[in-house]
Amino acid sequence: MKDVTAPTLTHTRLRAGVWECVVDIPAGSEPPRIEITHLDKPLDGVVLVPEAETPGRYTLAAPIPSELLSDGVQTFLVRDADSGATLDSFAIVTGMPLDQDLRAEINLLRAELDMLKKAFRRHCVETMATGPNSQG
Repeated sequence: MKDVTAPTLTHTRLRAGVWECVVDIPAGSEPPRIEITHLDKPLDGVVLVPEAETPGRYTLAAPIPSELLSDGVQTFLVRDADSGATLDSFAIVTGMPLDQDLRAEINLLRAELDMLKKAFRRHCVETMATGPNSQG
């Protein structure tokens, strides 16, 4: 069941090294203290600013330090700083080797799927040959 008192986060952009999203807070609720972590370490400079034209709506901005970016996938958790509950997450993917890794992984998955299809077809043929209506 969805928690109707939890804030809703909507990703908006990553620009100039700053990740941003919109946070909608249910009516009558206080905005949570939000932290963003990478490998369990909180990022510095995370700010939650109310939008003047929409009550209950905030802009969340977090500068992403360049030293956290390297080849591969870097995952960031957006959490309620008081309860520790994860509100959302986002990932930043960088580097050419990742592209090659994904293609290799997809090729392995295709090969395994082909193997499973053949085994399943063989199983179906064997089951039909030895089933209750078979003459053998």
